[in-house]
Amino acid sequence: MSDQKDIINKGDRNKIYFLIVVIAALLGTNLYLYVKDQQQSERFVTVNTEKDRLKLEVEKIEVELDKANNLNLVLSEKLQEEQKLARLKIAELKLALQKGVLTEGKLAEAQKDVMELRTFVKNYSEQVSLLEKENAALKNQRDSLKEFANAESRKAEELAKKNAELNAKVKTGASLKANNVYIIAYKVKSNGKNIEVTRASTAKKLSVKFGIVPNPLAEKNYHKIYLRIFDPAGNLVADENNMFEADGQEMQYTSSTSISYNDDNTSYTMEWVNPGDFIKGTYSIILYTDGFTMGKASITLR
Repeated sequence: MSDQKDIINKGDRNKIYFLIVVIAALLGTNLYLYVKDQQQSERFVTVNTEKDRLKLEVEKIEVELDKANNLNLVLSEKLQEEQKLARLKIAELKLALQKGVLTEGKLAEAQKDVMELRTFVKNYSEQVSLLEKENAALKNQRDSLKEFANAESRKAEELAKKNAELNAKVKTGASLKANNVYIIAYKVKSNGKNIEVTRASTAKKLSVKFGIVPNPLAEKNYHKIYLRIFDPAGNLVADENNMFEADGQEMQYTSSTSISYNDDNTSYTMEWVNPGDFIKGTYSIILYTDGFTMGKASITLR
């Protein structure tokens, strides 16, 4: 009887041990699942946090790239190509982060890509900054050269102006000036003899006589003399085809001749035959040579 009781007790103890093992296994499994769930939750939070950080980092990188491009510099083909590749990579990363399709493995690759982009943008910005400094230096050099050229141009213009003024003075100083200018009116007889008159009704031609003021600067050579005659009404008596230039303007002349100047006190005469009739009043004449006024005179006919 005692042996039978011992067998029963032993069977009960085995059942108890089995239940303890089962309970322990269940507790272990639950603990494992709880820990695993906690780890997965933490990993999910970590992954999402990393995605947000990467998204912010990509946006910062894009802002830095835009900032470098806002300098409006002319980039080399290499820099343009590098920038284009960087833009494509940024667009890919932003799209992947927006869709949330990055796995933990891809997230690690994205982190590597972002690090490479950060390095690229840093180097890119440094190259663009260097290019900006070089352009600024070239601009300063160009501005300096431009200012120097302008200054030299102004000096040249001033020198040319002074030379022109000096040449004008020399030319004026070398021009011939008439002295002892007077006019005689003549009647021309049928035999060709000239008779001095004072009446307009009998006058046929005017004879302008003049000498030359001694001038060592004047060129001893032939000089063209132009004569302008104005009638008592102030009208110029001239052929419209007779043109010359003097005192800085183009004018008509009545008559012209050439004289040989030798600075030897020679007297000269210019004659003008009136194709029409003389009228009563004062006739005025002006002589020109070498582009300047030479002398003036007048005569009154009764």
